[in-house]
Amino acid sequence: MLKRGENTSRKRPGAPDDADLDAYSIAQFCARHGLSIQSFYKFKALGLMPKTFRVGTRVLISREAAKRWRSACEAREKTTAGSDAAA
Repeated sequence: MLKRGENTSRKRPGAPDDADLDAYSIAQFCARHGLSIQSFYKFKALGLMPKTFRVGTRVLISREAAKRWRSACEAREKTTAGSDAAA
């Protein structure tokens, strides 16, 4: 029986922190950006998510694509905020 508060999940020795990864899985990307996986695929269908690539059966997002996506989101927000202020 596990004791209350006992951590049973252990990081593998040498496993990279999410910040050190060169590519993120969809789940890792969503967790880092506060999105649900369902929302990711919904917005991806609208062309509002970063480019993905496949390695075998895995779908990944490069660190650079994630950075470009964040920059594009910020630019859209500035444009939207600017047009709202002008109205």
